[in-house]
Amino acid sequence: MSKAIIECVPNISEGRDLEKVNRIVDAARIDDVKILGIEPDPDYNRTVITFAGSMEAVETAAILLIEKAIEEIDMRKHSGEHPRMGCVDVCPFIPISNATMDQCVEIAKRVGEKIGQSNVPVFLYGFASSRQERRLLSTLRKGEYEGLETRLTDKTSLHDDTTRLPDLGSMTWDEKSQKSGGITIGARDILLAYNVNIDDADPRIAQQIGSLVRSSGRLIKSSDGERKFRTRGLLEFVQGMGVPLESHQISQVSMNLQNYRVTNLHHVFDTIDSLSKNMGGSTKGSELVGLIPLDAIVQSGIWYAGEGLSDEEYIRIAIERLGLDSLEKFDPTKRIIELALLEDGI
Repeated sequence: MSKAIIECVPNISEGRDLEKVNRIVDAARIDDVKILGIEPDPDYNRTVITFAGSMEAVETAAILLIEKAIEEIDMRKHSGEHPRMGCVDVCPFIPISNATMDQCVEIAKRVGEKIGQSNVPVFLYGFASSRQERRLLSTLRKGEYEGLETRLTDKTSLHDDTTRLPDLGSMTWDEKSQKSGGITIGARDILLAYNVNIDDADPRIAQQIGSLVRSSGRLIKSSDGERKFRTRGLLEFVQGMGVPLESHQISQVSMNLQNYRVTNLHHVFDTIDSLSKNMGGSTKGSELVGLIPLDAIVQSGIWYAGEGLSDEEYIRIAIERLGLDSLEKFDPTKRIIELALLEDGI
């Protein structure tokens, strides 16, 4: 694909009123944008929305969605289990194809400026942050919605002056800010939710492997429990843990791959397959949750088959060698971002 494609994944603070969720999502249904996912969670009272398309269209769609969320959601009435600071708790822009992180940063800043004109607090995070201390969403969100009033009115909050105030928009705790809360907009790399299946209902092997492969490594304690140190994990940019999957009588090493260009699916699968065999177990395919960029799956195909084949052949080989069909059918036209967009002529 020659067109520049970016993705946007706004998380809104509403997961129970589905009619309201649909009205907010509908605001982003414009030409050259495809809605790829709508995932409401009533316990979190939060919905994760994923859409992609051309840079200009995604920028416009994000503004329309955020403006609609500001209109529809009242944070003074919100409760839920997931941390949140505002009606659009986070809205990241992600480069997918023929787009750069710098371009996504500029889009995030323009969207932040536009939303700030509505006199609501706007924070910039990730690669769009104004300083290193403001880069992490978890840092900016400290204190959540309930702590926002103190941040805007009293310097004695959980934050110091490097993270306390919004980057754009309202700096006062007026009725508009109380209703919207703080809106966080930024740019980040794509995350791949990837699980490798272990053919054992007992999760002990999966748990051991999870602690070995994740970047944060394993915590080692002295025999009396008073001293400890942490080893480094085998793989870079990987968060992971072992969990049982009772519905299939297997277990999984459940992971987020934070930078697939450094640690791709095949790096992870082959490492876990090797460890599993050493521990007397075996893998049974793997599972992708959500969508994946085309180049990520093509690179796995190249790893297993070498250079010189078509993208279609690499996709087929990657699905087969990674066992992506092991739990449910993996349809490339629905699960690979660029192909899903082509289905709609984007």
